[in-house]
Amino acid sequence: MRAAGPSARMALALLLLAGAGVSAAASSSAPPLFNVSLDAAPELRWLPVLQHFDRDFLRASMARIIGDTVPKWVLALIRKAVWELELFLPQPFTDEIRGQCDALNFTLADCILLNLAYESTAFCTSIVAQDSKGNIYHGRNLDYSFGNFLRKLTVDVQFIKNGQVAFTGTTFIGYVGLWTGQSPHKFTVSGDERDKGSWWENMIAALFQRHSPVSWLIRTTLSESENFEAAVYELAKTPLMADVYYIVGGTFPQEGVVITRNRDGPADIWPLDPLNGAWFRVETNYDHWKPVPKRDDRRTPAIKALNATGQANLSLETLFQVLSVFPVYNNYTIYTTVMSAASPDKYMTRIRNPS
Repeated sequence: MRAAGPSARMALALLLLAGAGVSAAASSSAPPLFNVSLDAAPELRWLPVLQHFDRDFLRASMARIIGDTVPKWVLALIRKAVWELELFLPQPFTDEIRGQCDALNFTLADCILLNLAYESTAFCTSIVAQDSKGNIYHGRNLDYSFGNFLRKLTVDVQFIKNGQVAFTGTTFIGYVGLWTGQSPHKFTVSGDERDKGSWWENMIAALFQRHSPVSWLIRTTLSESENFEAAVYELAKTPLMADVYYIVGGTFPQEGVVITRNRDGPADIWPLDPLNGAWFRVETNYDHWKPVPKRDDRRTPAIKALNATGQANLSLETLFQVLSVFPVYNNYTIYTTVMSAASPDKYMTRIRNPS
C-alpha cells in the first residue's frame, strides 16, 4: 500500500483548504473498540458491550430517537403486532435485539423500532477508489441527526468467530445492523440511503414478505460471502425492505462498485473503470446518472477533492482528507471511516465533533 509522503500530504491539505472546503477546526476521536463473540448465544453477545455504557443514558437516547423518527401509527402497529412480526424477522438479529432490550428494560417492540428507525434516515457519502498501483481504498461519512446522542453511541466492533476476527464494523449501541464494514482480505462495504417515497409504508409491507433490512444484509454479507464477487452478487440480488446504495471494495485492481438497489433487485451496477480514467466512484444519496440537488451537493466537492489529490497520491490518509472537505463533511457527520480489505489492520473510524 502506497501512502503519500509528508510533503504530498501537506500540499494536498493546503490545496483543499485554499479551495474553500475543509472544516479543519473540527476535532475527531476514535470510538471505543469492542469484541462481540459470534460463538456466544445471540441474546448474550452484546451484554459485555452494554456494561461500558450508562443504562439511563442509553434508555433516554433510544426513547428520543424512536419518538422523533417513528410515526405514531407505526409505533402503535408494531407494538400491537410485535409477536407476529418477530416471526418474520431473520435470526440472529431478533435474538440479539431481545437480549439488549432485556438488559435495558426496554420493550421488544421499541427495540425493533429503534433498529428500523436507523434504516430510514442515514445520509452519507461513500467513495471507492483505486490508486495508481492497483490498491483499492474505501471511505465513508455517515451523516445523521441526533448527533449529540449518536456520537456517544458510536462503536467499532470486531465480530469474533472461532477465536478469529470474522469481520469488523462501525455501528451504534443498540443497533445490530451495519452501515459500514470490512471482511479482512476479502471486501469492504458501506451503505447510503436512497430516498424513494414513503419509507415506513414500504417497510411495513416488506417486513411481512420477509425482506431484509438494508443494514442487516450488509452484516450478513460480511459474515457469509467469501470474496468480492460473491458479496456484490448477494448485495445486488437479495430482496430488501427499502432502496439503498451499496458501495463495495475488493482486494484486487478494478474491484470497486456502486450498486443502486431497488427493493427487488439492482437498478444499476456502476463499477470502477480505471483503464479509462474512472479510478474512483463517489456516491451520496442520489442516483449517479442524475444531477444532484443544489441544496445538497456533496458529490461535486468530493469529486473536485479527489481530482486534486490525484490517483498517484491516493491513500487512506488522503481519502480521509477528501472526506473532510465541506460539505462532504458537515455538522450532521457522525463518523468517518476509511478502510482497505487488503490491509484490514488499517481500518480506522473517527467520530467527527463539529467545532
